[in-house]
Amino acid sequence: MIILIFFALGLIVGSFLNVAVYRLRVAESLVVGRSHCPHCKAMIAWYDNIPVISFILLKFKCRKCRAKISWQYPLVEIFTGLVFALVGSQYFNLNDTASWATAIYYMGIVSFLMVIFVYDFLYMEIPGLALWPAIGWAVAFNLFFDWAGLKGGVGGQGGIGVLESSVYSGVLGAFVAFMLFFLMVAVSKEKWMGMGDAYLVILLGLILGWPQILLGLMLAFSIGAIFGIVMIVAKKKKMGSQIPFAPFLVLGSFLALFWYDWIISWYMGLFF
Repeated sequence: MIILIFFALGLIVGSFLNVAVYRLRVAESLVVGRSHCPHCKAMIAWYDNIPVISFILLKFKCRKCRAKISWQYPLVEIFTGLVFALVGSQYFNLNDTASWATAIYYMGIVSFLMVIFVYDFLYMEIPGLALWPAIGWAVAFNLFFDWAGLKGGVGGQGGIGVLESSVYSGVLGAFVAFMLFFLMVAVSKEKWMGMGDAYLVILLGLILGWPQILLGLMLAFSIGAIFGIVMIVAKKKKMGSQIPFAPFLVLGSFLALFWYDWIISWYMGLFF
């Protein structure tokens, strides 16, 4: 039941994140004004704004102008719902007060990262209005938990637990990741990576800590390489073409966040 509640909450939040991505791009307020069709600008009624369900009932088209609704909307809603469900299963315990704060923290982090994921995928740009508040959110939470001495965090199977990644390991993870990416940016003159990616890994280092950030980065590069090869083979991209890297960083971080122990055990089992 808890997982279903978190999934439903993720669907609702995912719907808002779609709006946030659009409004960040067109410089509209995130909190003022009703949702509207990006094509005809008609206001969207509440019954046409139900996550996933409305998309299906409307047959993927705007009720007013019949313009096609992008598959981005249900996919972001469903993916956010699934990640929220993982947060609920691994970091929430109804009887543990500290885990409530932990779950809220990770849901906030997931929300910020989803905006960054989608925005960079669509526009090849990491939005500072999502990145810097996310870094502030991560710093504030870790400082609060360290100060309060709360050792919360359910850290279910594969979870790393909320304070296993302490303030110190978070700072170390952020520093090492940033220096690695800054070096790649400097050497390649931003041909390999952009400074936006370097700033993003500061956030990921704070979230995952040390050494979990190393796994997150390794997975990001692996997924990115596979995606690049597939695109080249399918003739969708050419050698040397630029692709957004933030989505792979986010995916790698999600995998490291929820399945770090399992992935490490599986990897070590290949050799020992």
